[in-house]
Amino acid sequence: MQFRQDTRRTTFGIILNLCELTYHSTVRKVRETHGNALMALFMSIMQALLFVFAFYFMFTVLGTRGMMIRGDFMIYLLTGIFLYLTHIKALGAVLGAEGPTSAMMQHAPMNTLVAIASSALAALYIQTLSLIVIMFGIHTILNPIEIHDWAGVGMMYLLGWASGCAIGLVLLSLKPWIPDAISLIQTLYTRANMIASGKMFVANSLPGFMIPWFDWNPLFHLIDQSRGFAFNNYFPHYTNWQYPIYITLAFLLLGLMGDFYTRKRASASWMAHR
Repeated sequence: MQFRQDTRRTTFGIILNLCELTYHSTVRKVRETHGNALMALFMSIMQALLFVFAFYFMFTVLGTRGMMIRGDFMIYLLTGIFLYLTHIKALGAVLGAEGPTSAMMQHAPMNTLVAIASSALAALYIQTLSLIVIMFGIHTILNPIEIHDWAGVGMMYLLGWASGCAIGLVLLSLKPWIPDAISLIQTLYTRANMIASGKMFVANSLPGFMIPWFDWNPLFHLIDQSRGFAFNNYFPHYTNWQYPIYITLAFLLLGLMGDFYTRKRASASWMAHR
């Protein structure tokens, strides 16, 4: 110990070091989906475009476009599809983050919180770039995009990402204990939100007895509220943006507590038999 040199680290230095570590880990996560970062972005854009074209075709064939909000139909589709994709991608990214038994955790500065944060930020980065590229294409090729309240729509978009991260964090803390059940829950939640998120309809058009079927879902509130901010002639009556905030904070607290509990008891032998 006589040759050990102790250096005093300030709180600012520790925070700066964590930010740098999170940045490099985020870059690694972005490039992890594909060797070429541009190809990873291209794949994300293509997935979003497939959703847009599929729903555009479905609404056109069924002749239900006239039942939607009066205004730009592409904005109506984007507010639903991108909030859904961002929410689900954030959940999947956090759920797929390295756990306490990962080989990456053997490196001293690395910890599970950095791994979770970098996975979440990588998902947000890819989805945001995809949204910007698609909106730019629509704006220049089809028709100019006009959104009533950009700040409100942006806040709903970030809340969709944050709520997905919070739910994914809870599932991640439970994953080492019941991995098969968590995989099933993720699949069911993703499939259920194809309908329960409300991206194919507006809450004001639902009959009163159907509202409780969707009211539990924070994504349903966020998509409906985002359309309220995007269109100046739509006023949501059955949803609010405060409920998703409460759900996000509650799940974030439960997820952090669960992650701390699991991290202290995790063992590499848990997954050895799988």
